[in-house]
Amino acid sequence: MRGKLPKHEVGSGNVFADVGLPDAELHLLKAEIVNRIDDILKERRLTQAAAARIMGISQPDVSKMLRGLFRGFSLERLLVFLAALGQDVTIEVRRAARRKAGSITIAA
Repeated sequence: MRGKLPKHEVGSGNVFADVGLPDAELHLLKAEIVNRIDDILKERRLTQAAAARIMGISQPDVSKMLRGLFRGFSLERLLVFLAALGQDVTIEVRRAARRKAGSITIAA
């Protein structure tokens, strides 16, 4: 028997905003940085213990961060982790085009 399809909503592109979390843009930005850190660890075939030594944190903290528990890490600290992993981090500030509010993006 065919039933009706369940209702669904198209997301905004920011799951943190979609579930109503405060500071959703910051959470999304941090998630994108953590995702990039994870990509680097995989590309370099680094264990969590090796990554922890490079970034100056404990292996359990690396594990928590990679599992999405990164609230305890500031944006600045995550950027420092990228630098420790051999990435150049550039922050560019420019006027937003045709919008009242600007945006923050991570480009790889």
